[in-house]
Amino acid sequence: MYLTENKFPMHINPGTNPQDFENSITNSPFPSPLRPLLLLLLLWKHRSLSRPMAKARAHASKRTTHHLLLAVSLSVSVLLPLLLPAAATAAVAVVEGDGEIKSALGAGRQWATGKDEVNLVAERDTAGGGLVEEDEFAGGFGSLDSMLQWAIGNSDPEKLKEEAADVQKLSADELLKRRQEIKELMEKLKMPSDADLMKIAIADLKNSSVSLEDRQRALQELLVLVEPIDNANDLDKLGGLLPVIQELNNANEEIRTTSAWILGTASQNNALVQNQILDYGALVRLVKMGYSTSTEEAAKALHAISALIRNNVNGQEAFHSENGGAMLQHILGSNSIDVRLQKKAVFLVTDLADFQLNSGNPQLPFLSDRLFLKSIVDMLSNFDLDLHEKVLLAIKSLLKLSSTDVEDFEFYDLEGVLLRLGVQLEDLTPEDQKEFAAEVDGLRREVQTLFQQKLKQGKATAT
Repeated sequence: MYLTENKFPMHINPGTNPQDFENSITNSPFPSPLRPLLLLLLLWKHRSLSRPMAKARAHASKRTTHHLLLAVSLSVSVLLPLLLPAAATAAVAVVEGDGEIKSALGAGRQWATGKDEVNLVAERDTAGGGLVEEDEFAGGFGSLDSMLQWAIGNSDPEKLKEEAADVQKLSADELLKRRQEIKELMEKLKMPSDADLMKIAIADLKNSSVSLEDRQRALQELLVLVEPIDNANDLDKLGGLLPVIQELNNANEEIRTTSAWILGTASQNNALVQNQILDYGALVRLVKMGYSTSTEEAAKALHAISALIRNNVNGQEAFHSENGGAMLQHILGSNSIDVRLQKKAVFLVTDLADFQLNSGNPQLPFLSDRLFLKSIVDMLSNFDLDLHEKVLLAIKSLLKLSSTDVEDFEFYDLEGVLLRLGVQLEDLTPEDQKEFAAEVDGLRREVQTLFQQKLKQGKATAT
């Protein structure tokens, strides 16, 4: 299913860096003049797989073993003969001339053998040439042309010259056949598109016989692939959204967690995907996951919920219908909950309150629930400046809601809590956090003023 070291063709170990390739080939039985071109092919493939999509690309190349084996054989029987005329000419120029490569490689270029690629780049930068933007097809070299130069610089010029003479004896039909073989090889070595990678990962999720490890790896690939909005929009078109949602019910915690993470990533600021996920009914399961004793699982579920219902009226109504407010209250009011998860929950409360204020949509009833408000006020008793800031922002937004009864805050002694917090910020803050504490205290004063104003308005209305 996935390319592993024990599946690699023959004796060559892909390793983890270009040096490993070179060591493997140096100790290989291939004739010495062929080793540089063989190394070129493997290094090219390795560098392409070393990009951020490495895991996904490695998984997608289910025929990678076959392709690399083909690359090895064709490097001897196809690539080398057809490259040799130009290569030999350039190599002879290096031997007989001034070290400058001319001929088929274009304008004169300096090629210094034995130098590390990093040093060559540094020298070019020093000379004012600037960085060459790497072509993805070139797999780490500035261009395919530079790849050929590298191969020539690490080959035996005399051997290349002899082989070039043999190639010139080939008939036109033989040359045409070998060119076609090269074309087919290059097509097989091309990296698949994001859509192709998504299809492969989705197929694995739909395959019940796939191992747990490969299922998790497929999810990790999708997690990376759905970051671009176009790919996220294609997830359902390719039949991948429902399988991901179904994995929320997997018995394995890691699978559930990654699946929720994917849903959150795909629906971030994306109304299309938000509604697709909501239509599949995923919110029910995500709310239940918010009660998980695993901080990581609950955090990823909350991440997905936040992304799904942000600026989405239907999502917020569904969240209320699924008693999402109780889940938030559970997180906010439990002393055993990780404070990082509580911060995420408070941030979501602020986001929901601000949306209610700015959109004019009906208020979410749980935001004005007395016990819910108590859970938020009680969090100010924990000494954590970052948490204090988030809680104060939430209270500030909640106080502005027309549905909020200021007397509920008064009932839970918000005034006294704010005064005690002010003393804490002044007396107990470590020296290195004084500046941040001053900012939090400024916010505390704003909330205190807003509370007093609304309390006065409420009493005036009552009389």
